[in-house]
Amino acid sequence: MKILCISDTTDPLVYSQNIADRYGDVDLVIAAGDLGLKYYEFIISSLNKPLFFVFGNHNLEHMSYFIKDGSTPASFRMGEGREQFLPPFGGEFIDGKVIRDRKSGLIIAGLGGSMRYNNGEHQFTERQMFSRMLRMVPRLIFNRIFFGRYLDILVTHAAPLGIGDDTDLCHRGFSTFLTFMERFRPKYLLHGHIHLMDMNANRHHMYKQTQIINIYSSYILADPNLGKEAGHGA
Repeated sequence: MKILCISDTTDPLVYSQNIADRYGDVDLVIAAGDLGLKYYEFIISSLNKPLFFVFGNHNLEHMSYFIKDGSTPASFRMGEGREQFLPPFGGEFIDGKVIRDRKSGLIIAGLGGSMRYNNGEHQFTERQMFSRMLRMVPRLIFNRIFFGRYLDILVTHAAPLGIGDDTDLCHRGFSTFLTFMERFRPKYLLHGHIHLMDMNANRHHMYKQTQIINIYSSYILADPNLGKEAGHGA
């Protein structure tokens, strides 16, 4: 399986009329946040491949369309005295969810957002992020029983605590992600949020059985066994 991974900033090699020549052979696209929906829609329409995404802590103007408030469908909102609908969009929102792509068999979970640093939107305390993780547990157990593994990829915006994160509160990682990796053993954790000024800087870390990759800007993940390893996560 070949996956185009994107996060945080548009890559001119992706946002290009030559995108299909460069990335037409990918199976799907994963986005780790802080990017606009127009960028996603360009990629989807150009490659005709599924795109799975979480929100980060920036570019949140359309987030309310995807998060239900308990009474209003996520595709419909009232604003300034008139009805508002989200324009047609083909990406799949996985923030706070566990999903299985039927075509590829890939199991993906998403936990977007950053550490709470100024009480802004889509920021979480450690306890809040842990609570979000707990809501995934029933589906993860279901996957383990019926598919032989909990999941393949965890997509986050922030990094895990102490592994590729930074020292300031905004960019500090979550220990919840360490707990998640210890218990559910995804093959990959893909995150953004930590900008790489040097594109040759190390993107890769290992924790237990999980390979952690900073997908800032863009990154190609190629793994022929993804979605096919019935015993992975046992």
